[in-house]
Amino acid sequence: MTNDTPTILKKILQTKAEEIALRSQSMPLAELKARALDMDPDSLRGFYRAMKAKVDSGLPAVIAEVKKASPSKGVIRGNFVPGQIAESYEKGGATCLSVLTDAQYFQGHEDFLKEARGACSLPVIRKDFLVDPYQIYEARHIGADCVLLIVAALSEMQLQDLEGIALELGLDVLVEVHNEAEMVSALKLQSPLLGINNRNLHTFELTLQTTYDLLGMVPAGKLLVTESGIFGRDEVAAMRAHNVHGFLVGEAFMRAEEPGEELQKLFF
Repeated sequence: MTNDTPTILKKILQTKAEEIALRSQSMPLAELKARALDMDPDSLRGFYRAMKAKVDSGLPAVIAEVKKASPSKGVIRGNFVPGQIAESYEKGGATCLSVLTDAQYFQGHEDFLKEARGACSLPVIRKDFLVDPYQIYEARHIGADCVLLIVAALSEMQLQDLEGIALELGLDVLVEVHNEAEMVSALKLQSPLLGINNRNLHTFELTLQTTYDLLGMVPAGKLLVTESGIFGRDEVAAMRAHNVHGFLVGEAFMRAEEPGEELQKLFF
């Protein structure tokens, strides 16, 4: 956490510290780490590999989000069955899944990730506020193929430490930024997956201009994912015209009766 960390994010991160302390009582870090390291490497589905293959084939690579609620919108999807949603996404052409595991602010749960991943063959990212090695080992233990590191929530030393643990476990890492200073920090990491969040974490204002403004800083060799704010085919077309072919979309799909059909309409 830095001095510039947004207020709402600070509150969430304090909650995370409390959660980790509680969880460590029921399963100590040493035991969790041993379990995570003991898992079969072949069980990983290759999140980055799937994204790159889709983009290399000339198609949009869509990370479809399994999300029940958010702090700003409340409950987004009442009929929330993660397994059914995952099946629908796979049929609709999703490349990967994103599953919210934060309970207090997004009404998520680790079991949602297990259920969604078990219902399909897609790689899955654990979408949460990860600030401690405990959570990275936990992500591997519950079956995640990738983890999210939010630059706004972490110091450069934390970013490097958490990325190192993830890579040691065979996990891919999506590094998320939303301004130039965060981009500078993100580019010091090894991970080829780079996400630009179009939602300002200070104001919660949403604008796709954030992605366009930061495009010039993205070096060759990074697979860029634009996150949040994609609701129409014209927005998809505009992004692809700017050579952005990775997308993380949640709300537009979650509000649809059949999420996978909405994905198909939006992207294919």
